[in-house]
Amino acid sequence: MTTTAHQPPKELRDFYEDPAVPVASGTPRSRRQARMLAAALGPGTGTHAARTVLDIGCGDGTAAATAAPLLTGHRVIGVDWSQDALRRARAHLTYPIRGELTGPGLPFATGCADAVLFSEVIEHLVDPDAALDEIRRVLRPGGHLMLSTPNLAAWYNRALLLAGVQPVFSEVSLRAVHGRPGKEVVGHLRLYTPRALREFVAASGFEVVRLQGAPFHGVPRPLRPLDRLACARPSLASILLLHARKT
Repeated sequence: MTTTAHQPPKELRDFYEDPAVPVASGTPRSRRQARMLAAALGPGTGTHAARTVLDIGCGDGTAAATAAPLLTGHRVIGVDWSQDALRRARAHLTYPIRGELTGPGLPFATGCADAVLFSEVIEHLVDPDAALDEIRRVLRPGGHLMLSTPNLAAWYNRALLLAGVQPVFSEVSLRAVHGRPGKEVVGHLRLYTPRALREFVAASGFEVVRLQGAPFHGVPRPLRPLDRLACARPSLASILLLHARKT
């Protein structure tokens, strides 16, 4: 089967339209990311102008719903290409819109957005370069990108690799989990270390402002205190939260 450089294979589209496939990030990291964005934008009330925030890859809208109390006065628009996800997102979002980062691109004018939330999306993409190009297009000069993604170099992945075990978050099949802990297939195609993520985002025309760590809800309960401690060092954290600005 052949596909264009910008068109995800049919198997991937079918995979993400499956209602059984997870489309939400964990609440703790969504809240951390929202706090970072709220600090960057400032309040959207009083003498401060309301800003437009695009939640690209909004999934079922729960991440935006978690962020909303921290983004009072700002307009959050959810964007996803999965019709199933958008149906669920309508319960949480006022403005759910279908759009794609590749092919025809997002249905927004150049420079129309003040910020983009990009939560747990980039690891699923066939063409992340084109995706960041499109995000950069819709952001105004100086606009904010809040990106989150799993950390290939998370503290437990280092130990697993030494033991010859496939790292958590990495996948070799869309049908089943092979060679790593866990049972849930989530469709990850790309994984980043903190250094790789910084370099990739900078090469795409953004200035990296800050990189933080966040916990992963799938860590076994006895290990969660250790996972929270690892957040102090993004190089070891489960999830990477990156704040960048369009240059």
